[in-house]
Amino acid sequence: MKTEFYQMLNRQAQALLQGENDLVAGMANFSALLNDSLEGLNWVGFYLLKDGQLVLGPFQGRVACTRIPLGKGVCGSAAADNNTLRVADVHQFSGHIACDSATNSEIVIPIIRDNRVIAVLDIDSPKLARFDEIDQIGLENLVSSFESALFG
Repeated sequence: MKTEFYQMLNRQAQALLQGENDLVAGMANFSALLNDSLEGLNWVGFYLLKDGQLVLGPFQGRVACTRIPLGKGVCGSAAADNNTLRVADVHQFSGHIACDSATNSEIVIPIIRDNRVIAVLDIDSPKLARFDEIDQIGLENLVSSFESALFG
């Protein structure tokens, strides 16, 4: 059932992003779609890689950290390693940056353009272990659709 939900959400994302080539506009609508569609979230948005650090981009949720050093926290680590990080309990993650004390679990997926990380999609939840393997696969597929739509 969850797999079918992500397939439907992916079709919605593709339709939403079709013909769009502006990165900020795409990120804004994509984060709004995820925020409206996924349950149990308190933040969803993007950090863009600029001058060796992640800088806050379009998002849905409460006030967030503006800058995150590359390699620091969940977002910075995912960007530095170019790997999705799914963290069941952020309080157990060494070097976690607490932008919102209500966040208990997190998933961060790198955004790739021309074979390099240009940003990360960060999704936070107040629920411990909110994201499982099916969420990770579904969200990684959504990010692939996002990349294809915006970068060709």
